[in-house]
Amino acid sequence: MSKVYDLIILGAGPAGLAAGLYGGRYKLDTLIIEKGIDGGQIAITDEIENYPGQVLDKEESGPTLIARMTEQAKHFGCERVTANITKVELEGKIKRFTDTKGNVYESKTAIIATGAHPRPIGCKNEKEFVGKGISFCATCDANFYEDFEVYVVGGGDSAVEEAMYLTKFARKVTVIHRRNELRAAKSIQEKAFKNDKLFFMWDSVVEEVNGDEILESMIVRNVKTGELTEIKADPDDGMFGLFGFIGLLPNSEFLSESGLEMEGGYLVTDADMKTKYPGVFAAGDVRVKSLRQVVTAAADGAIAAAQAERFIAEND
Repeated sequence: MSKVYDLIILGAGPAGLAAGLYGGRYKLDTLIIEKGIDGGQIAITDEIENYPGQVLDKEESGPTLIARMTEQAKHFGCERVTANITKVELEGKIKRFTDTKGNVYESKTAIIATGAHPRPIGCKNEKEFVGKGISFCATCDANFYEDFEVYVVGGGDSAVEEAMYLTKFARKVTVIHRRNELRAAKSIQEKAFKNDKLFFMWDSVVEEVNGDEILESMIVRNVKTGELTEIKADPDDGMFGLFGFIGLLPNSEFLSESGLEMEGGYLVTDADMKTKYPGVFAAGDVRVKSLRQVVTAAADGAIAAAQAERFIAEND
């Protein structure tokens, strides 16, 4: 018979790591299961300015913050394994999780904190050019576009922040936004409009991308006039970069047959992170919520772990 943990946490982003930290401090036998690297979306974020307690005269990046969170969870006895969970059984008293290799993990309670991933741009031929000019991670790929022209699709906080980061590398960065004004926070907009390497293409969407093995051109449509404009790479460059930051999609596909209540793929919980199944909670970007930030993910994780500890105390 396999070991039965007090708490299994799926995902090692800010929500999962915060849950692990709290679970460990509550003396729960806790296991975090993560299929990739710790951090989720925040692991590929260059700069963080809105996490409480940050020292303002020292730059904080996603990786540096996550490294400390990971160490904290480990310090309080939280175990971690790398595995890709494909099957879940949540209805019974013991929760079971099966990975791609057939390994089964069991626990009394569970927190689903699998996060979300970038939404595709949605243009014709997009898949053909991912990694060949199209990217969804400025921190990962900005250095490939040193002194090139780059375009960023989106108008929210992430899009504008990543566009500003890209100006450190590219000679020119143009934000393509379907509206005539940005949705980013005013403080972010103020910085952006002062950046002389940052330009804006309003009321526009990318319809199609083309090229011979690499991204060489794209067609942009004005949503108000319907006018189509072809943008071609500078002949001296031979290509340009196109980064998409138009929102997220939840990492919940593996839960499609779980019976959990969802809205658009996001897990439905109450204010205490409880799902429809007793002892099963959700935290962070994967659940229905109004604000997806590191601080709210960490708070979700703390609440979920506290509720898991209470559930065990009341039902053991």
